[in-house]
Amino acid sequence: MQYNASNPDEYIKQIDPVWKDAFVRLRDSIKRSLDIGFIETMQYGMISYVVSKDVFPEGYHVAGDKLLPYISIAAQKRYISVYHMAIYADDRLMDWFVSEWNKRCDYKLDMGKSCIRFKNGSKIPYKLIEELAGKMSAKEWVQLYKKISK
Repeated sequence: MQYNASNPDEYIKQIDPVWKDAFVRLRDSIKRSLDIGFIETMQYGMISYVVSKDVFPEGYHVAGDKLLPYISIAAQKRYISVYHMAIYADDRLMDWFVSEWNKRCDYKLDMGKSCIRFKNGSKIPYKLIEELAGKMSAKEWVQLYKKISK
């Protein structure tokens, strides 16, 4: 499901009330822990946290006019998604996340590549997602991105 929104606040206004509170809380958790080199914007129809041009002027190699994405969040019809690009690119980060998930959550991780899905808004491990978002600075993400995109 894609919303027609030009900014994050417009996006949130369109979210189904079933998901809105959980989504807003998730957004706040992510924003609280992000390095200052990331900025919030809309990208690919989702609220996204991207590396600012000040940190990485080259942008995303797939679409040079776009800033390098780090995390995006979306409210779908049946779930909330967190797309964490670095978790797909960094095995250590993935291992940390899966290990912490298994320690903290009493239900199975629903994940594919960089997409973490939450089908129950009351079971989102906000603190874990906040920690995941803060695991990498914008400069560290750019370094890793350059290494893997050669």
